[in-house]
Amino acid sequence: MGNAISTCFKKYATFTGRATRSEFWFFFLFTLVVQLVANAIGIAAGSEAIIWLVYLVFFIPSISVTVRRMHDVDKSGWFQLIPIYSFILAVTAGTSGSNRFGEVE
Repeated sequence: MGNAISTCFKKYATFTGRATRSEFWFFFLFTLVVQLVANAIGIAAGSEAIIWLVYLVFFIPSISVTVRRMHDVDKSGWFQLIPIYSFILAVTAGTSGSNRFGEVE
């Protein structure tokens, strides 16, 4: 789990390559928990600054890991803009072996 999260931050703005299902979903879960905690702290403190800071920190890595997840199922990263279909692709197993976006990492 920690490896998936650190990989997403190491590839902060890397929009090439592939991301496995576990890498994507562990990062999604981590992002969700951190944002919920930041919301609770921000509301308790009466300040939205911490909430916006957390959203800004996770904005680009979330987009990049989603693009890499779309690549893992051999689709363009632009498919993340189609809400229900992108969710279906995110839960679908990636292509085995190499595809047009590279090897399995």
